[in-house]
Amino acid sequence: MTVYMIGAGPGDPDLITVKAVKLLKKADVILYDSLANDELLSYAPDDVELIYVGKRAGEHYRKQPEINELLIEQGKKYENVVRLKGGDPFIFGRGGEEELALLAEGINVEFVPGINSAIGAATMMGLPLTHRAVSTSLTLVTGHEDPEKSEKQVNWDYTADTLVVFMGVGLLKKYVPKLLEYRSPDTPVCAIENGTLPNQKIIMGTLADITEKEIKPPALIIIGDVVNVYKECLELRSKFE
Repeated sequence: MTVYMIGAGPGDPDLITVKAVKLLKKADVILYDSLANDELLSYAPDDVELIYVGKRAGEHYRKQPEINELLIEQGKKYENVVRLKGGDPFIFGRGGEEELALLAEGINVEFVPGINSAIGAATMMGLPLTHRAVSTSLTLVTGHEDPEKSEKQVNWDYTADTLVVFMGVGLLKKYVPKLLEYRSPDTPVCAIENGTLPNQKIIMGTLADITEKEIKPPALIIIGDVVNVYKECLELRSKFE
């Protein structure tokens, strides 16, 4: 019995890995997230059991302890269990928590990395998260911490040239003032809604005005001078049209 923890990628179903597709094709059961594209389920056998365990801001179909218990239950029942997670299992995907729960029950776990949503969305739109002489460091941070934690770990005093905030739309007005304690109001910001999907939307701004923009989740917030590099690329592309 093995649970295969698979990264589904940033949204575009074409960005799934070959290894992930091979495992989906032999799955007995698939436990899948809301951010995993439903088209990926078409690779599975006709008789596969599908279990939705999605979580979105303000809407948790299953809480994490429930998901852990489901994985253990299915891992003891089937030979090939697929846990399909949006992005990559280990980048704000709670893959480590699920791994520990399964191993504690003697259930084998194997991993298939997925294209992280920040990397995938930024790269597909042509926004370099690092750029020589502009950004030599990158920090990925969650904008929404578990409210049940005893103390906060996100302090917003990051010194990285580029900052990418996951799950940060709902609390944007709360953490931007904290960022302004360490960064200039003119710092460019780019928000990407539904990255890599046909309904992708890009919202530009600065730390001074980004909270005034209409941004809907799921969205990534990219902060730093690499956003200006992207703007320059857009200007150059416009000359091709």
